[in-house]
Amino acid sequence: MRNERNFIDGVFVDAGGEPPIPVYNPATGACIAEIDAASPTQVLDAVAVAARAQREWGRLPAIERANYLRKLADAMVTNASAIGAALASESGKSLADASNEAVYAAEITRYHAEWARRIEGEVIPSDSADETILLQREPIGVVACLIPFNYPVYTLMRKIAPALITGNTVVVRPSNNTPLCAFEIARVVEQAGLPPGVVNVVAMQHEKAALLCTQPAVGMITLTGSVGVGRAVLEYCKANIAKPSLELGGKTPAIIEPDADLEQAASAIAASKATHCGQLCTAIERVYVHTSVHDRFLALLREKFAAIRIGDRAEDPSRMGPLVSDRARREVHAKVTRAIAEGASLEAGGVMPEGSGFFYPATLLSHCRQDMEIVQEEIFGPVLPVLRYDALDEALQMANDHQFGLSSVLYTENYRTALKVANRIEAGELYVNRTPADPYQGFHAGWKRSGLGGDDGKHGMLEFTQTRLVVMRY
Repeated sequence: MRNERNFIDGVFVDAGGEPPIPVYNPATGACIAEIDAASPTQVLDAVAVAARAQREWGRLPAIERANYLRKLADAMVTNASAIGAALASESGKSLADASNEAVYAAEITRYHAEWARRIEGEVIPSDSADETILLQREPIGVVACLIPFNYPVYTLMRKIAPALITGNTVVVRPSNNTPLCAFEIARVVEQAGLPPGVVNVVAMQHEKAALLCTQPAVGMITLTGSVGVGRAVLEYCKANIAKPSLELGGKTPAIIEPDADLEQAASAIAASKATHCGQLCTAIERVYVHTSVHDRFLALLREKFAAIRIGDRAEDPSRMGPLVSDRARREVHAKVTRAIAEGASLEAGGVMPEGSGFFYPATLLSHCRQDMEIVQEEIFGPVLPVLRYDALDEALQMANDHQFGLSSVLYTENYRTALKVANRIEAGELYVNRTPADPYQGFHAGWKRSGLGGDDGKHGMLEFTQTRLVVMRY
């Protein structure tokens, strides 16, 4: 059985005496690895060495930090197969998808390296004739990076690349469901020759996360996760007034207008639910269909959902893979069962499959109401509720009547409709005639309970800085 050790100060350290963390293959249910859980002493060591390393790392010219990031990106591409193999075994993704995630993560690393000569301050006019005001951008210090299970390679680099280019150092806490790929990246960090302590990867039991996040040297905590975990992080931030950056839950609405290309929309939405078994924070989670095309569109969705087959993607990459755990599967099925009890009609799926692995079929529900749990709560699985509307204002009202505001989707051929929705939707993103994809030059930021701050692009990079005002009299 595979065993992994924590990566602190540029080396893999021996176990600290804590019970190991088991890792399971969700396609088979088999335990495939054990991870050394960091002891309290090791957690403190990781923060201390990151703080020490940051003093030198932050003084390097940004272009030199960029050179390290480029070496890191190159090493990720060289080792994409090894990273992908680890990720595929612990996530249920196909080897091709998992390896491609490593390549895409290398691209966002290169993108952030390009900010080296563009981290700009400001010169601000003073009220005095003999005075100049400068606003400088500076690193925050040590950043705690809390990584989710669903896209753990891409999200890890999405966080550490902007942190490093702006002069911070990081302590990464990978998901206990998918930690193997994080330790493959630790090997890549070692191979790329980054200075010791700049990147530390530390697996830990959940209760140790509080110890990591409440250390005085931790100036920022960045999380991709659930609203519940986001609330816990906000509590951690109180200890030292650390800066939070939170990308939390989503419940992406898709609005289908009468003039939409129904075949294109149905295919894209079905693919959105099948991708990684619907375990994406921007996956479409509710669909509002105009009454005039509702029945036709529902029939298209029913056909496409019924065609989605489940299975181990290591054996057949065309299949939809498993949920992350049996607990996740049981929770998804319970939500479907309650929705049917509340009056929803089952159009496809909805049956707990037999056999090994944490699989769940693509499930389509019609006759749903806005007040149902299945419409109001994040599913994070391959389940889609469908509702009808009579006018666009009604669709907007229902789409906005929600606790989440991460992403949104509109299918229409009318530019007036597109502009109206773009100006009235209560979400950080709107995708017109396509499903969400998080372009890394954009800004992935949620409204409402979907988060604080954001990732990607210039604004995501600046999240990892703080300002210093310099007032100079001459």
